[in-house]
Amino acid sequence: MSTPRTVDRAFETALYDTADDALDTAASLLAADPAADAELGRRGEEFVATAWRRGWQPADLVRIVRRELDDVHVRLVAALIRTQAPHDRARGPRWAAQLDDLPDAGTTAPPRTDRFSHATAVLELYRLLLRLPALEPLEAGAAGEAPRRGRENRPESRALARIRALLAKAEATGYPEEAEALSAKAQELMARHSVDEALLAAQAQGAATSPDVPGACRIGVEPPYEQAKAVLLDAVADANHCRAVWNEPFGFSTVVGFEADLEAVELLYTSLLVQAEAAMTKAEAGQRAGGRKRTKTFRQSFLAAYAHRAGTRLRAATEAATTGAADANLLPVLASREVAVTDRVERMFPQTTTTRLRGTADAAGWTEGTRAADAARVGHHRSLKRG
Repeated sequence: MSTPRTVDRAFETALYDTADDALDTAASLLAADPAADAELGRRGEEFVATAWRRGWQPADLVRIVRRELDDVHVRLVAALIRTQAPHDRARGPRWAAQLDDLPDAGTTAPPRTDRFSHATAVLELYRLLLRLPALEPLEAGAAGEAPRRGRENRPESRALARIRALLAKAEATGYPEEAEALSAKAQELMARHSVDEALLAAQAQGAATSPDVPGACRIGVEPPYEQAKAVLLDAVADANHCRAVWNEPFGFSTVVGFEADLEAVELLYTSLLVQAEAAMTKAEAGQRAGGRKRTKTFRQSFLAAYAHRAGTRLRAATEAATTGAADANLLPVLASREVAVTDRVERMFPQTTTTRLRGTADAAGWTEGTRAADAARVGHHRSLKRG
């Protein structure tokens, strides 16, 4: 008859000793005791709950497992998250959306059929979960903050629906100039939407309802060319009254801002990344047709130039929309929100460093990237803020 002792012995052997033979010994113990499966699963749910207490979220766990391990481990962690979710407290719409986006078993590698292989994969996953460090908490109410107005029970606004449609057209077109124009129009609408939300929040706060305070979300910055992609995300965040802090080891940036602005950043960054990669592929094909062989530095320089110029155009669109929506009450509201965002960033990340982009010396890549974003002169490189 099995007891939790089987799992305890396996954990003592494998989780605190990284030797390969230790992992094999522990997997053999678990494979030989089918009655230990339920306890093994329960311990996995505990690891997931501990990760939540350390500031991780579902998308973060899937991202780190995908970066560090294999598809079978992604399938295992997704199953653990789903199993643990009914026992968890309510955490809001952004968390719920991450649960909905968990990869299905059918999109990953087929399950391993023999017990030893399965136990090995589980122990490899648990080793990773056990060693996860604490992250900055993102949830409303952390560190004594007042709850913020979120997306609960709010249907998507007409403005956001129109923005999505514009970005979808920008991604679908094969003409860079049209994509740029559509993206700029989307940014203009985002800026106006942000202004409307800011004024509504200020009126609500003046009516003594719950204050609107900055929130935060994490957005994955996937390889390759993470630095250039992080610069693009930083540019999008800056243009939308947010701040982004890049965590290179874990492959994400934390974006801090008010809810409407966070939604805009998520939408626009995803779309611009699709557009940039499509334009880069087209430009690279032209380079290869001309006899060019090396492409890594071309791509890095292309994406860096694209990010730089896109940021300039997005900020210009935001400034134009804000000026056009000038209101006697607007400037003080925007100023107070900027102070609130800066304060939240400084409390979440009391120590940050900056880094300069590497590998952007390819003149052809920079020129093509600039042309893809906008045929205009490029200024200095942007710096990245890193947690």
